[in-house]
Amino acid sequence: MRRDSGRGCWVKHSRTSSLCIGIFLSAFLIPTVHAQDAPYLARILESVRQQRLHEDPYWHVLVHYRKTCSGVESVIDDPKFFLATDGKTNPEAELEATVRAFFDPVDDENDSAVCRFAARYEWIKERTGLDPGRLPVPQCRSFLEFMDRIRPESVTLVFPMAHLNSPASMYGHTLLAVGTANGSKLLAYSVSYSAFTRETFGPSFAVKSMVGLYPGYFSVLPYYAKLQEYSDVDHRDIWEYRLNLTEPEIRRMMLHIRELDMIASDYYFFDENCSYLLFFLLEAARPGVRLSDRVHGWLIPLDSIRMIEDQGMVTGAFYRPSRTTKIKWLASGLSDALQEKALGLAAGDAREDPFESGETTDQEKIRTYDLGSEYLQYLYTRGEVPAETYQARLMKILQARSRLGVSEGDIAGQVPVPAEPTAGHHSNRFAVGAGFHGDEVFEEIRIRPAYHHLMDNDDGYIRGAQLIFADAALRYYSSDRKLVVEELDLIDITSLTPRDRFFHPVSWKIRTGFTRIRGEDLRGHPVYQVNPGGGIALDTGSAGLAYVMFETGLLIGGVLENDYAVGAGGSAGFMQSITGMWKVHCSVRDLYYGPWDGFNDLEAALRQSFFLGPDRSISVDVARRLMRGYYRTEAKVLWNLFF
Repeated sequence: MRRDSGRGCWVKHSRTSSLCIGIFLSAFLIPTVHAQDAPYLARILESVRQQRLHEDPYWHVLVHYRKTCSGVESVIDDPKFFLATDGKTNPEAELEATVRAFFDPVDDENDSAVCRFAARYEWIKERTGLDPGRLPVPQCRSFLEFMDRIRPESVTLVFPMAHLNSPASMYGHTLLAVGTANGSKLLAYSVSYSAFTRETFGPSFAVKSMVGLYPGYFSVLPYYAKLQEYSDVDHRDIWEYRLNLTEPEIRRMMLHIRELDMIASDYYFFDENCSYLLFFLLEAARPGVRLSDRVHGWLIPLDSIRMIEDQGMVTGAFYRPSRTTKIKWLASGLSDALQEKALGLAAGDAREDPFESGETTDQEKIRTYDLGSEYLQYLYTRGEVPAETYQARLMKILQARSRLGVSEGDIAGQVPVPAEPTAGHHSNRFAVGAGFHGDEVFEEIRIRPAYHHLMDNDDGYIRGAQLIFADAALRYYSSDRKLVVEELDLIDITSLTPRDRFFHPVSWKIRTGFTRIRGEDLRGHPVYQVNPGGGIALDTGSAGLAYVMFETGLLIGGVLENDYAVGAGGSAGFMQSITGMWKVHCSVRDLYYGPWDGFNDLEAALRQSFFLGPDRSISVDVARRLMRGYYRTEAKVLWNLFF
């Protein structure tokens, strides 16, 4: 509760006047009581100093300290989180200021340090033997009442999978679900950390979040609301990982969550993100677990799950398919005609029996009705069907469905469980190999910090999705005895999401970074490129995932006339997993650049990957390219190691 600081004491109502007199008198009396406890405060501070508690790792967890070149610094940026003026960088000063604050009198116990810093209070009390009866506020009753009301019993790590069309969730997201004594997952509470912004322009969000221009906050919401947000609106499958936290550990975690209420930290997309801040909650729950110290440079949500598993905290995984996945699963077992009937049901087909007698089995009808109801609910969550219309259509479908009796199992609940995300390849990749470009032989080393390429093994990832940051390729050309940076893809994102009669997504790509092109001297020269595009993709079945895109391009470099060229054109291709160990991608791409020295950049390529396990593969690429009037054939073989 927050006090209304806008009200004064001098009012005519007698009860209020009495209260003001009490506050006036307490202003003189409380400091006297506080002064009498000064020797006891000195004893507690001496105990803190003798034990050197400011060096204790658990104290560093509670204040979110992390090592820097000059000492330590908290990743929390909100001044309200610190009681010492230099508490952000001085653990000793912050600890002593916290102890002193426990003895400060307050008008509202929720404003006391005992309530504001509940986890700190419990830990300091335990380590020093602090007597609560000697404090103005001996305990935080609002927290105790909250814990008694919800009775938390379990904690689940939740992983909504990657969603490329949401810049904040391109890598996926992690949050915690706190189960209560009622046992229902849907009535649990979700605890998550995320950037606070109303930004809807994806590139703007990406840039600002990389440099910490958004504040990040923890939020506690009903878990069912989060499930609806992720599985219905964002089309994201969810994996739940049960953690083996005990009730005392859960209590410690809840104490720390209270401390972080309305506390801001600068949000950074690559490191101080949703997964990194959750680490401190788990470290607060189980002293001795060290997760945040293992993060160096960047942290991807999927990797954070692996790190938590390495600590022995995960006891099992549960798959929760999104509504989109359910719809595609139901549609896959029906003919085109029955899929159209399901669309008709969702659109309000008024016929009493939309099926022709004798042509459709009861099980096919059941599946069609289930598909129609799921798709109708999907349209409703997207705001494409008004509430009254939705209710009337859904009731009609359910009534017709009920007349068919019980099906052979829950069809919608039989969605095949895909490969568990942590069973897929790791995010970092190191590759080494060799090849030839025209008549030049080269050796190549590639280093990629993140995350997934179209030609990587799709187990645990989204088919047709590519998300790459800072992929660097170094080449040594034997003929010139020269080492060059052949490519540096700063950002390379591709989303090939197939269209069907139920969903009509736009496939798209964006690539930017440095590459090399051949000049008139037939030598490679560095240029900066930007290459966006958009189009459609289709799942053709036997031919795999086919796509066609319109693309544009911008090249900037001294090798070009007037130092730049603008291009437009397109690309097409198909990608198919021949077996679980062999993937093939055939593509052709042509962009015409101008306006000064007009030229075509035409390439036909065949790329293949052979998987030797989750974290090892061999890639074989062959490409024929026309650039500025010169043809070159390039072929290379790379051995890839993921770690």
